[in-house]
Amino acid sequence: ENRTNWDEKLPFVTFNYNTTIHRITTQSPFGLIHDHKPIFPFDQQQPLVTLSQDPEHKTKLNQHLSVLTEQPKATILEQQRKYREHYDRYRTNPIYKINDIILV
Repeated sequence: ENRTNWDEKLPFVTFNYNTTIHRITTQSPFGLIHDHKPIFPFDQQQPLVTLSQDPEHKTKLNQHLSVLTEQPKATILEQQRKYREHYDRYRTNPIYKINDIILV
C-alpha cells in the first residue's frame, strides 16, 4: 500500500472531522464556528435560500443562535464536572511532615 500520498487525503479527513457531530459538544466544529450546517455538494440539487416575511425573524434567529451556543457550553461544563468527580474519587491529599523531602 502506498503511504506517501497522505497529504492528498488530508483535506478529506479534515472535512470529515470538522463536519462530524462530537459527543461532548453535540455539535460539529463547523457548526459551532459558522452557526449553520455545512453545505455538501449533493445539497446543491435543491434551492436552499428562502426569504422570510416574518417580522420576528431576527429575534427568532438570535434566540436559535443563543441556544446553539449555550447547549455545547452546558454539555462541556457537565463533562468537566464528571471528569473532576472521577479524578477526585481516586485522589488523596498528601500529608507532609516537617523535614520531609519533596520534589518540586
